[in-house]
Amino acid sequence: MNKLIRKPLLLASMLVAALPGAALAQAAWPSAKPITLIVPYSAGGSVDFNARLVATKLGERLKQTIVIENVSGAGGAIGVAKAVNAAPDGYTLVAGPDSAIAIGRLINPGAFKFDPLKDLAPVGMLNTAPMVLVARPGLPVKNFADFVKLAKASPGKYNYATSGVGTVLHLAMELLKERTGIYVTHVPYRGGAQIATDVIGNQVDLAMLVSTSAIPHVGANRLRPLGVTSEKRLDALPDTPTFNEMPGLKGYSMVSWTGIFAPAATPPAIVSRLNQDLNAVLKDPEIRAKLQEQGAVPGSGSAEELGQFVRTEYARNQKIVQSANIKE
Repeated sequence: MNKLIRKPLLLASMLVAALPGAALAQAAWPSAKPITLIVPYSAGGSVDFNARLVATKLGERLKQTIVIENVSGAGGAIGVAKAVNAAPDGYTLVAGPDSAIAIGRLINPGAFKFDPLKDLAPVGMLNTAPMVLVARPGLPVKNFADFVKLAKASPGKYNYATSGVGTVLHLAMELLKERTGIYVTHVPYRGGAQIATDVIGNQVDLAMLVSTSAIPHVGANRLRPLGVTSEKRLDALPDTPTFNEMPGLKGYSMVSWTGIFAPAATPPAIVSRLNQDLNAVLKDPEIRAKLQEQGAVPGSGSAEELGQFVRTEYARNQKIVQSANIKE
């Protein structure tokens, strides 16, 4: 009888003893191993650069190494899916760009089999970047209003380039087409490196470029800027109006962006800690300066704000995709 009593008591004492250890392990995060930050594109691009820049300082604050893992393919789907399927323990994060998080599933559900609104836990905004619509040197227009008149006079005659079908650049131009009633043909490129060269060479009429790519060419008078997609003008292009300022386009605002996300079931305490330290890193003058050199606006805000932002972006993009009948 004593043995029967002692056995449950021993088991109970072992469970009680284990609780402080479990709590300590949770409180001690991150300590078990390095944190992996997945970049769903190959090394060398803007998402990769910005992720590496922030990861270094974030790792210093967390007192833990953050390792960048480039997992490219399927427009970002493979890398994001790897994060979705990772253990939700705070040791796997993903730098999720707009196209992979808020567009991809809408045009290619076969590749984007995860639900970004349910399968990821928002951590914080890394950066945003406005886009600039630019015209070739030989196009006889001085501003966007001139181009609208030109395009309406000859529907289908003119074209525009972006870095691919279903990118935020593509959707930004399709929304402009819808709002203005013009018809211009999309010329998708595989990446953006060749686009500026072809527009400068008068082989393509227009291009929607991320501000980072557009500003150097505009500054050198190789390309003519017609409008900026953000709500406010760019400091680097103070004379270029936003589309939001133009008649009939009030409220137009689209930006390229990258957020930091974790697997959906990651403990809220870990997400909160990551968010606080990410915001602190993004206030660092050195980090801000380097992001701004890339044409990026440093992110900020709570995890909840990023979540709401993604939901809003997804809903708007869904309308654009359906209206323009965009398919991969």
